Amino acid sequence: MSDKPTSADRFLDSLLDALLERQAARRAQATQAVSQTAAPLPPRPESGPGPAAHAPAATAGTARPAPPRQPSEREPKLGEEGWQPPPRLPSIDLGKTLARLLVLVALLIVAVNVPITSHGLNLAHVMPDSATLVIRDGLILKGSGPEIYRLEKDELRWISSLDAFEHLGLAWKDVHVVEDSFLAKFELGQPIHVLLKCDGSPHIYRLENQHKRWIKDIDTFLAEGHVWEDVRLVSCEYLRQIPDGPPIPEDAGPPPQP
Repeated sequence: MSDKPTSADRFLDSLLDALLERQAARRAQATQAVSQTAAPLPPRPESGPGPAAHAPAATAGTARPAPPRQPSEREPKLGEEGWQPPPRLPSIDLGKTLARLLVLVALLIVAVNVPITSHGLNLAHVMPDSATLVIRDGLILKGSGPEIYRLEKDELRWISSLDAFEHLGLAWKDVHVVEDSFLAKFELGQPIHVLLKCDGSPHIYRLENQHKRWIKDIDTFLAEGHVWEDVRLVSCEYLRQIPDGPPIPEDAGPPPQP
């Protein structure tokens, strides 16, 4: 820091000196006015024989003027004798501030790892970044096996065939490969099947693992939880090219061909 006074300091010093000079001048004028209005003292009698004559007392009510007060001393500046440093500013207490910051970071870490769903998922899995997913209905997941699932209401619904996958309007870019331990956090729901039928045949087939499974009758169709919106019309030639799987129910006998 430079010892030279700043322009603001010089300005304040000059202003203070001018005020002190003006105050001293006013006091001097007041003293002179009081002296002029006071009654003059009678001349002292000449000394002669006999006891000395005493001077008459001052006129009652007349006060002696007080000597003018000296102006107050100017405060010393930086580098001058008698200069005192200004008082220290209040401390921001850096130690306490850092301690509070560490406590806040610890609370955030705990909050991120607290389970927030019925399956024990925490905020670290819900927060989207390069390693986590937004847990939502319609999320397409795949573990180490060939099965592909769609997440619905915290349940994994197995998409049982490629036709069902395409029937849902999905593409491979929609599939998120995750760890098996992540899939284990969810319960298994009803599988998602696609049902195939051709115009020239009354039979309905359900695709599973690239095999067609003949559904014996309407009662079985309804008992399996299917609706007519699940049925997809294809050519009979396409159906014949798909290998047969076990019928539904499995004791229904050999499946008929479309």
